[in-house]
Amino acid sequence: MRWLAWLLVPIALGAADWPQFRGPNGSGVSSSKGLPERFDARKNLVWRTALPAGHSSPVFTAEHIFVTAFEGKVLQTLCLDRESGRILWRRQAPRDRQEAFQETNGPASPSPVTDGVNVYVFFGDFGLLSYDPEGRERWRLPMGPFNNPNGHGSSPILADGKLVLICDQDTGSYLLAVDPANGSVIWKTMRPECTRGYATPAVYRPKNGPAELIVPGSFELASYAVETGEKLWWVSGLAWQPKTVPIVDHDRIIVNGWEIGGGGKAVAFAELLAVYDKDHDGKLSRGEMAASRSAEWFADNDLNHDGYIDEREWGFYQALTTADNCLIAIRAGGRGNVTKSHVLWRYRKALPNTSSPLLYQGVIYLVRDGIITSLNPDNGQIFKQGRLIGALGRYWSSPIAADGKLFIVSEDGKVVVMRAAPDWDILAINNLDEDVFATPAILDGRIYVRTRGALYCFANGSRKNAN
Repeated sequence: MRWLAWLLVPIALGAADWPQFRGPNGSGVSSSKGLPERFDARKNLVWRTALPAGHSSPVFTAEHIFVTAFEGKVLQTLCLDRESGRILWRRQAPRDRQEAFQETNGPASPSPVTDGVNVYVFFGDFGLLSYDPEGRERWRLPMGPFNNPNGHGSSPILADGKLVLICDQDTGSYLLAVDPANGSVIWKTMRPECTRGYATPAVYRPKNGPAELIVPGSFELASYAVETGEKLWWVSGLAWQPKTVPIVDHDRIIVNGWEIGGGGKAVAFAELLAVYDKDHDGKLSRGEMAASRSAEWFADNDLNHDGYIDEREWGFYQALTTADNCLIAIRAGGRGNVTKSHVLWRYRKALPNTSSPLLYQGVIYLVRDGIITSLNPDNGQIFKQGRLIGALGRYWSSPIAADGKLFIVSEDGKVVVMRAAPDWDILAINNLDEDVFATPAILDGRIYVRTRGALYCFANGSRKNAN
C-alpha cells in the first residue's frame, strides 16, 4: 500500500539525500557520482520546469521536490515530481501582511525542509506550515509580525524530532522548536542579545552528551540544547547580520560572518547622554541627535521604532562599530562565554557576505564576488586565492560539492565547475542566462539549479524535457 511506502521512506533516507537547505546538516556535500561538467539549456538537460519567483532552494524526498515561491501577493509551496520535473501540486499560504525586504531578498527566501514524507515551510509574512505528500495541509502556526527590515532568510531544519527555526530581528529575537506532528510549540528561547539575522542553524553531536544547535547570531555564535533550548556556550565579537550555515567538523565549528561595521569605537552611552540629552529623559530623540547623526542613521538604529535611541540600541551600535568580520574556527563545548578559551583561529580577507563556506575533502572554500579562496581548516592559512575568470559577478548562492568537484553559481547564472583541491582549478563555466539566488542541490548523479524563472535538472547524456 502506498501510505505504507511513505512511512518507510524516512528509514531509507541516508546522508546522501538532500532534505534541507544545502543538504545534510547544511554541509553542501553530496556523495553522488558521475556528475556532468558541461551543461546548459540544451546540453545534458534532463528537464526544465518554469516556476514563479523565489530564492528558496529545492529539497527532496524519494519521489518529490519541494520549493516555495511567490506570484504577486500570493505565497506558494510547490511539489514537483522528482523524475520528470512536472508540478504535482501548489498550495497557497495566507498572507494578511506584506513585510519589507531588501531588493536582493524576497518573501519566499527560506528553503523548505522535509522528513522524507512531509514538507515544512516558513514564510515571514505568515509563519510555519506543513503539507503531506498529496498537498493536504497538516497544520499551520501563524507567527509574527516580525521586525526585520530586510525580510527573512533563515530556513527551518529538523533535529531530533523537532522543527527548529531562528527568528532573529531588531526586537524580540528568539529560537523556536515545534512538534513536526502538529505544529505545537515545544520550547521558545528568547535571544535579547541578537538583532536581525538570516542564518540557518546546524546540529552538533558531541561524543558524550546530547545534541546541540549551533546558531549564528548578530555579534556571536551560540550553542543551544536541542532538547530544551537552553543556551549552553557562546563566542562573542563576531559580525553583524549573519547569513550563513555553520560547518560542523567533528568537534570543530567553522562559521563565516561579514557585514558593514568593524574597525571603530563608539563612546559609552552615558557620555552620549551628557552631551545630547537636553531633556534628561535617559534617551535621545531625533532632534537631540540631529547635530551629530543623519536622519538615515537614526532610522537604522531606532530598532523598536519609538522615535528614540535608548541604551540597548546604542549598545548594538557599539557592537557594530567593533564587530570582527571573520571566518572563525571554534572548539565546540564548554559552558558560558568561551571566546577566550575556544577560538582556534580567525581569517579576515575576501569574506563572503551571503554565501556559506564549504568544507570538502579537507579544504575550506570561500566565494566572494568572483574571488575563490581555499584554506587549511587546521589553521586558516591560504592554500590558493584567485579570480573566477569568466564568472566575476556577484554570488548569493553557496558552493556545493560532489564527485571531487565544486559547483558555484553566480547571480547572472554562470555555473562554475571546479576541481576540488587546495590548488583548485576551473574545469568549466556553464551559462544559464538567468539570474540565480538559490543554492543548487546534488543527488543521484543529477544537479538541480533554480534560476529566477525555472528549476533545471542536469545529468550526463540527457535530452531536453521542458515543462
